[in-house]
Amino acid sequence: MYRPTESLLRRVSQQLYNLEKRDWELWTIVSVTGILVSLGILAIALPSAFLKNGSVYFDMTVSRPLAVGLVVLVALLNTYLVGRRREVRRLREEIIFNTLQKQVIEQQSFTDPLTEIYNRRSLDDIVGRFISHARRRKVPLTFLMVDVDKVKNVNTRFGHLSGDFVLAEVANLLKGSIRGCAAAGRYGGDEFLILLADTTAAGACSVAERIVNHLAQWNAQRHLEDFMLSSSIGMAEWHDGQTLDEVLDVADRRMYQNKETSEVCA
Repeated sequence: MYRPTESLLRRVSQQLYNLEKRDWELWTIVSVTGILVSLGILAIALPSAFLKNGSVYFDMTVSRPLAVGLVVLVALLNTYLVGRRREVRRLREEIIFNTLQKQVIEQQSFTDPLTEIYNRRSLDDIVGRFISHARRRKVPLTFLMVDVDKVKNVNTRFGHLSGDFVLAEVANLLKGSIRGCAAAGRYGGDEFLILLADTTAAGACSVAERIVNHLAQWNAQRHLEDFMLSSSIGMAEWHDGQTLDEVLDVADRRMYQNKETSEVCA
């Protein structure tokens, strides 16, 4: 399913491929030049070669300009090779450095800084992609709206830092409750939205049960004195023809019903 860095990685892979191609072209030029120089030397040396006592001897005289020219040619070739290799190395380092910077910036723009999961802005984009996936492949898609209960009480009793801690912990629990083609994001305040691709409402019940169990395990560790963390979960399966607002409205209403009945999959 959708990952924000996929397009960035594709672009970087193409840039590195083009850079490696330039590297190979450089080595081809150097190899061809070396072959031509070798052939030139052989062309000069072979006419003066003779065989004596089973050994090959060369009786030749090389003029000073020719010798100097060969030395200069080899020196220029080495200088060119070293310079181009340094340029390729610098470009490779720049690509990797810029990629890391862009990835950090992109990650920050797509994630909520407190909970480190998708923020509302990225959810708006991801939901569209999930719906397109479900419509194109004719597979189910289910939404879970999760509201963390009594966060205001945490802020009042223990302070806002503790409230932030609880929200971050809930985000980790939600991420640990989903599998495969799913995404979790902070919808706003103390509400979270989970997208379950290729999942019916019946399958989403298993995810809701895992969330409840994880919250119970968290409470058993007594992170906050005399406080039990709970959540209200509303479920809605998307059907082709529904708008996003319609399916989220269903999930939101069922979430508030869950506050009263405590039954997610009734």
